[in-house]
Amino acid sequence: MSAPIDTTPVLQVVGLRKTYGDQVALDGVDFEVHAQEVVAVLGPSGSGKSTLVRCIDQLETIQGGAMYLDGELLGYEVHNGSIRPLRDSEVQRQRRRMGMVFQQFNLFPHWTVLRNITEAPIKVHGMAPAEARERAMELLTRVGLADKADAHPRQLSGGQQQRVAIARAVAARPRIVLFDEPTSSLDPELVDEVLQVMKGLAESGMTMVVVTHELEFARNVADRCVFMAEGKVIEDRPSKDFFADPRSSRLRAFLTRTTAEHQDGAGALVEKRAASGVDA
Repeated sequence: MSAPIDTTPVLQVVGLRKTYGDQVALDGVDFEVHAQEVVAVLGPSGSGKSTLVRCIDQLETIQGGAMYLDGELLGYEVHNGSIRPLRDSEVQRQRRRMGMVFQQFNLFPHWTVLRNITEAPIKVHGMAPAEARERAMELLTRVGLADKADAHPRQLSGGQQQRVAIARAVAARPRIVLFDEPTSSLDPELVDEVLQVMKGLAESGMTMVVVTHELEFARNVADRCVFMAEGKVIEDRPSKDFFADPRSSRLRAFLTRTTAEHQDGAGALVEKRAASGVDA
């Protein structure tokens, strides 16, 4: 007799609410992410996308709702019949099971690329130094930067720094990796190299939540897409259906506008390359 299949989501968000004074950033957000699933979170500026992943990573304090990682309540515990915040050490324990890639690369400028990747696995996760170095070199090879192990961040392009940041986020084999607009700070010609690394992670079975404005990545790589507006989830559907048959007028308008902006940006990049003598 086969063992029962575990259907517990890796990540479950229930009625999540986040406010900044009178401003409501998240207004009852619900969604789930299952093992090896890639979920893209899309929406206009100010819709709550980045706030959502920052709350999941416990970088922000929530005002309502709950989040669960493999069924474990994040940030809080039940004590004597009531809910109370976890101690900082327990919050850190939970966060160690998640990887986070920010808009800015957040690499330590005085450390080499290799140390940026190995420091947390050794000091925080207790990984043996030799194992951490082997894992780091494996990841640097995967992201095409094995020859940059001894370089410092200032010696790398923005795209290279973000690839290092991704390698750092997955070095300790997290349960899920959160991406907060990982290409938004990059020059347009550097975006694709980062997206290719992320696509490779998805193909390897990494569980991912990706806040992004890259529609082609969401269409071709994500299993599901979540569209947010004004702190709420408007649509949450398989990617194929999300793009082929948007149900809400807000999503239809967003896709039309964002596609047009992307085409304008691509045209400008071609012109820039042509002016500099670079083949398009």
